[in-house]
Parts: sequence; C-alpha cells; structure tokens
Amino acid sequence: MIWLEALAAITGLISVYFVTRQNIWCWPTGLVSVFLAAIVFYESFLYSDMLLHIYYIGMNIYGWIHWSKKAEDAPILPVTTMTWRRNLFWIIVTAVGTVAWGFTMQAQTNAAFPYGDAFTTVASLAGMWFMAQKRLENWVYWFVVDVVAITIYALKGLYLFSGQYAIFLILCVLGYRNWKKAMA
Repeated sequence: MIWLEALAAITGLISVYFVTRQNIWCWPTGLVSVFLAAIVFYESFLYSDMLLHIYYIGMNIYGWIHWSKKAEDAPILPVTTMTWRRNLFWIIVTAVGTVAWGFTMQAQTNAAFPYGDAFTTVASLAGMWFMAQKRLENWVYWFVVDVVAITIYALKGLYLFSGQYAIFLILCVLGYRNWKKAMA
C-alpha cells in the first residue's frame, strides 16, 4: 500500500498547489489523489476518511464543472466570503456533525480514532464545499483539519499522509494569502 499512499500524497500536493493558484487543473489531479487515498483509508480502517474521499470524488467533478462556468467578462470565477452568521452556522453544523458521526463510528465499527476521524471528515465536507464555491473560508477549515489529520495519520503509521498534511498546512497559508489578494 505504500506506493498507493505515495502516489495519492504526491497528486494531492499537486492538486492543492493548483488550488492555491486558482488553477482548474486542481480538479483532475485531485480526482486521482482522492481515489487512491480512499483505497488506502479502507485498508487502514479509517472508514470516515474513506467515505470522505468518496465524497471528494464527487466534489472534484462538481468543482471542475463549477470553476469552468464563469461570467463572460470575468477571467476566472471570483473568490468570495461568507457572512459571520453563515460562518457560525457552519461551525455549529461541524461540531454537531462531529459528535454524531464520532458516536456512530465508535458504536458501529472498529474505527481507529472515531471522534478525531469524524472531525476531519465533517470539517472536510464543509471545507471542500467552500473550496468548490471559491469561498475564502475554505482555507481556515483546511488548516484546522490538517493539524488534526497530521496527528491521526502519524499515530496510524501513515507517515506519507502525515507529511502530506504538514505540507498542506503551508499551502493553506499560501492559498489564503493568494485568494485574499485576488479578492482585492
């Protein structure tokens, strides 16, 4: 599985780098990454992560289509932000979803780290939606997810994924800065 993990990590890094640049190639490279990662997570008993990556497959297709549609006078789909009320709503949804999914995974499966895995899954669902919509807030969600994921993957011995998410932390800062600048 190490070669699958390595290929998923490399294509994932390339995909996120493309996202920081608002380059539409983030979506096809992301498709490769998430498909391979879903297999690795299944084999590692990280079922929430596996299901998340299945969701990512659909979101990569959606993002690719959505980013392809733009106003005729705009060079690219613009970056936007959410209101504080919308942000608060998503924080509450993420917290409630984490507790519910974590409880389910703990009670129904042999999942490793059911609540940490549930958090990365639920927060990533929101983060991916925000990314496909080109919401600046996606970078904040990804930053927090990355911190938790680094720990979980290291504890499971998935060191390439742990390293990948450490690099994702750096890319989050770069992406936030680039997207904020694009808004100005």
